[in-house]
Amino acid sequence: MNTLIRHRKHVRRLPAFAALGLLLLSASAMAGWFSSAAPQSGQPQSVIFVGNNWEGMIDVIDAGSYERIGRINGIPDKRQRMTEIVLDPVRLIYFQAIRNLIGEGNDQYVDDMYSTPDGRLLIVSRPSFADVVAIEIASGDIVWRFPVAGYRSDHMALSPDGTQVAVSASTGKVVHILDVQTGTELGQFPTGDSPHENVYSSDGEKIYHASIGHVFTPLDDNLADVSKGERIFQIVDANSLEVLERFDFADKLAAAGYDDLSPAIRPMAHTPDERFFYFQLSFFHGFVEYDMEAGQVTRRASLPNLVPDLPREQYVNDSAHHGIAMNRKGDTLCVAGTMSDYVAIVSRETFAYELLTGLGEKPYWVTSDRAGEHCYISWSGTDQMSVINYRSGEEIARVDVGDHPQRIREGRVPAGWSSSY
Repeated sequence: MNTLIRHRKHVRRLPAFAALGLLLLSASAMAGWFSSAAPQSGQPQSVIFVGNNWEGMIDVIDAGSYERIGRINGIPDKRQRMTEIVLDPVRLIYFQAIRNLIGEGNDQYVDDMYSTPDGRLLIVSRPSFADVVAIEIASGDIVWRFPVAGYRSDHMALSPDGTQVAVSASTGKVVHILDVQTGTELGQFPTGDSPHENVYSSDGEKIYHASIGHVFTPLDDNLADVSKGERIFQIVDANSLEVLERFDFADKLAAAGYDDLSPAIRPMAHTPDERFFYFQLSFFHGFVEYDMEAGQVTRRASLPNLVPDLPREQYVNDSAHHGIAMNRKGDTLCVAGTMSDYVAIVSRETFAYELLTGLGEKPYWVTSDRAGEHCYISWSGTDQMSVINYRSGEEIARVDVGDHPQRIREGRVPAGWSSSY
């Protein structure tokens, strides 16, 4: 196993109540971004979107050649949003808290994004601005904006038919369901503390949702677990938004003899038939298997901890691992070993694994391509994206992207689109 030399990006943290003048200065910085692309005729082009959370830009990668073809500014209205924030003392407190408690000393501008099926709009959740916007890809203009409940937006999910997007409102303790074309709220459902991951069933009839609790608290010892708040898993009817099933995952873990694990479910993956789910948990180097039909945890996969001397308090937002996906056949998992700087290719049958080390630092998300043959990895510490082949376990491409890439999503842009960035 390779010995890794760690070179994480260190950013000096600002006090929670920074001077108003400093905020105003940052508000006006880089306000001149624009896109010069014009609408094109023809079929939309398949691409990969990489959201650079700290920078506010979205890199657009050709899905065939893995060449970057342009960038989209996710915060073209930054000056306006910052002006609103500095004039509202409560919003300013939360803005600073997001920077210092969750953003590792950085503002969080792009958490998640999905394009509409026609490639016209890019829907972007922006945590520090507590909103979701639709950006017209051809012009770079904001078409609609939806402020979420509370003070921070988070992960999203696009319905299989591409007409709706579900977005978690971290402090609002709800998930909003929005019409992608208009931004109109179609409904919402309540959650536990810090709603996080949303996954639609393949038929679009259900939403699988997990709340992760207060990952920003410094009380990370097992004895302080009660400080993490209400962490629950829910299955929601996607049409009526009725909660069909709701449980504390701690009970499921205890019944399986795994009560040493945190019940905070992070990213998840599932088999093609949606019977078996694979949940990453706070502080855990690995994942657990959950049988949806039986309603029980069936197996535990422990993966290597390459940082055994690192205190739990230094895990980024409680994430030992953050990112998991499955291939189309349903026999292989691709796992981001976030704190240990590796990718693990794992057999679903045996949990045997192969580690890929030395590719980058702080992998923070994993997505499978549409064909289910490759997984995409974001290296948030070294600002790159890797393409890994499931079958061979080899990296077949690596792309330089922006500052702190996180979510990666496949989507579309207008035919012939490019940008001036």
